[in-house]
Amino acid sequence: MTRFVAERVRRSEGVATPIVVGLTAVIVAVTNEVPKVLVVRRMSHTLATPAQRGHETAGANTDDSLPSGPFDPARHRTLQSGLRDWVAEQTGLELRYVEQLYTFGDRYRDPREAYGGPRVLTVAYLALTPQSPVAGTGDARWHEWYDLFPWEDWRRGRPDLIDQVIRPALEAFIDDASDPLDRRAREERVGTSFGTGAARWDPVRTLDRYEILYEAGLVLEAVRDSEERAHTGLWGGTAGRAVAVECAGAGVDLGDSMVRDDRRILATALGRLRGKLAYRPVVFDLLPREFTLFQLQRTVEALAGQGLHKQNFRRTLAASELVEPTGRVECTGRGRPAELYRYRRGVLRAKTEGVSLPPVRAES
Repeated sequence: MTRFVAERVRRSEGVATPIVVGLTAVIVAVTNEVPKVLVVRRMSHTLATPAQRGHETAGANTDDSLPSGPFDPARHRTLQSGLRDWVAEQTGLELRYVEQLYTFGDRYRDPREAYGGPRVLTVAYLALTPQSPVAGTGDARWHEWYDLFPWEDWRRGRPDLIDQVIRPALEAFIDDASDPLDRRAREERVGTSFGTGAARWDPVRTLDRYEILYEAGLVLEAVRDSEERAHTGLWGGTAGRAVAVECAGAGVDLGDSMVRDDRRILATALGRLRGKLAYRPVVFDLLPREFTLFQLQRTVEALAGQGLHKQNFRRTLAASELVEPTGRVECTGRGRPAELYRYRRGVLRAKTEGVSLPPVRAES
């Protein structure tokens, strides 16, 4: 029975679609000013793809995935305990603090649903940690964040990729609108997402940017899903899918693809993390116990994807009272020794303040 027929039969007979709860971890670290996320390639649970189970054909590429697994009510006391179990099994890491990020449950996000499989409802969590060695069964490794989202890194200025590839493709996406109302809606979305016209680039809008790039067919996941949709016949393909194929063939870096909608989950996490920088001292979870102000600034810049003015950053930091000197220095052998600081965890204000970020002009 084809996927299309299986789905139609289930609907016609009034059979409820079964639901499976999945648990996914976005585990972030920053090492030497490089933000990274922990990914895996091998899994053996019921939600794993054939490629993740090692059943891919010779020469096939296995996309990276976020550590994940199904929630088992008989085995897992809570959702968080289930998440920690899967992360420990697949990566060897014992997570400390995690917070719930979002719940993802769109129809057919797991294509097996179209065959009569369950709807997968994924509860995603965000965890921050210093980079640690990994082990486990998942063939885990640390993946550089901006290899997945190259348009998000403005630390050295506006990425050339935006003007050379993304903007022309999004202009074509706007021109391809079905009617004037649709065109206006697309123009507004592109403007607010990428800060065109009078708008400013908002570092927090990472999910908006990824979703419009997906809709315009600019990321490889759009090509993959469009092909899957063509096989099922259940819903339409992606209009701009050829753009991603052409860009990939020309060697244009539009970011590494991931399994299913994991890059969408990751974009959600990046936006959440950037937003929290301004009102929560989350950056200190990524730093050693003692650090220099230069190291702190570079870590904030790595997460925010933008450079910060040194003196303004230090004035903001001093006013926040988030850090205090330890009385020790770090000697690197170059220049003057750098004073070491630590996070003032006992300060009440530190629980509700972060490091503010300046606005960025998208136009150059």
